[in-house]
Amino acid sequence: MKVPGLFTSARQLRQAAYSLVDQACAVGGMFLVNVALARTQEKAEYGLFALSYSVFTFIAGLHNASILESYTVYGSGRYNSHLSEFTSKLWQANLRLASVLTVVLFALWFALRCARPVLASQALLGLALTAGVLLTASFLRQTFYVRRMPILSACFSSTYVLGLIVLLIGTLRAHLFNTLTAFLIVAAAWLFAFACLWKYAPGPKNSRQFETVEPNYWSEHWKYARWVVATAFIFQATNQAYYWLVAGLLSLKDVAALRALYILVTPVDQVFVAISFIVLPMMAFQWASNNVDRLLSLWRNFLALSISVTAICAAMAQVLGRWLMHKLYGGKFDDVAPLLGLLALLPIIMGIGNTMNVALKAAEKPRYVFFAYLASGATTLLAGIPLVTSFGLAGAVYGLLLSALAYTASSGIAMLRYVRPRTTRSEFLETLPIKPEQSGALEG
Repeated sequence: MKVPGLFTSARQLRQAAYSLVDQACAVGGMFLVNVALARTQEKAEYGLFALSYSVFTFIAGLHNASILESYTVYGSGRYNSHLSEFTSKLWQANLRLASVLTVVLFALWFALRCARPVLASQALLGLALTAGVLLTASFLRQTFYVRRMPILSACFSSTYVLGLIVLLIGTLRAHLFNTLTAFLIVAAAWLFAFACLWKYAPGPKNSRQFETVEPNYWSEHWKYARWVVATAFIFQATNQAYYWLVAGLLSLKDVAALRALYILVTPVDQVFVAISFIVLPMMAFQWASNNVDRLLSLWRNFLALSISVTAICAAMAQVLGRWLMHKLYGGKFDDVAPLLGLLALLPIIMGIGNTMNVALKAAEKPRYVFFAYLASGATTLLAGIPLVTSFGLAGAVYGLLLSALAYTASSGIAMLRYVRPRTTRSEFLETLPIKPEQSGALEG
């Protein structure tokens, strides 16, 4: 699909196609794992997996904040001329973070096993053993986008999903599939894909040279990342918090039902995550080049595409939702199927906000993304808790929609105020009806 002003060349269209393949494979693999777990495990056990994956989502948000997002914006913008050196520095930082995270999570699981064995679930152990691998895979995929080689990311994810399917079938047939092995086979599949493409991974070369050229790179990196790190904490209260609210106020079975609904409406979100991998570097380059009109043109086309596609998907969910729920889950969640049509409105609302999110990040204004998520998190606390208490699982769906509305409205206000052409002083003076040099003559 060619969108004027967004993908205006055959090369950009190919990049978008590769990005869609990459995202479809990366997210599709976890989708298959979720469906397999929902069909084969008890609802309470699947609920524990959903909570553990919510923890991973939070960790991935911190990883994205501290490394991926700043790397994408600065690597595409101000450090573009030293990209290989900058990539090497961030690759090393990623590996150190992944190693520390693995040790911390495993220590946490072991401590829980000793003190409160009931909390030391198989899913949490699986997360502890594999989180570092999953985050490193995300970083490697992102390097391909910043280097403008999404075909490598598509190959990486395609290899992963093929390996995952083989492992998934094998563990299911051997009756070894559970919430622990689910994490393990996902990590093993990513490691297999990495082994196939290891020569394209960043190396340590030239990293010291980059420090010489940009001695203050880390302080600049943190100026941007600190807001995104804060956002990662608040994001947990935007939609992931509803899993925990449902767990605390309702039951683990209801957590499983919410997860079963949620994974059916999020694939369309991932389409635009894939496109944003292409659009964010483009927008960041335009901002760094002081070409804000072009950035806004890209955003408007991105917004139009998001609204049209998510609206079509919502209409399809209204018509086919119950049938799809029944077929995928073998009738296990038919009682909550009527909520799918309502929850399908979530990608429309979030999609609008997410396009503005990308524009704000490209304009190096992550603080306003933080404020948007803060408004959403406040809505979760003020409205989400009473809604879940009063209406049960349906209340969680209502709360998700309200939180999304707060996020999108706040993003819109920030877009209107802060993402606009940066007028120089001379250009500003040209817009004045009376020039400064004329004012003296008039006074005389």
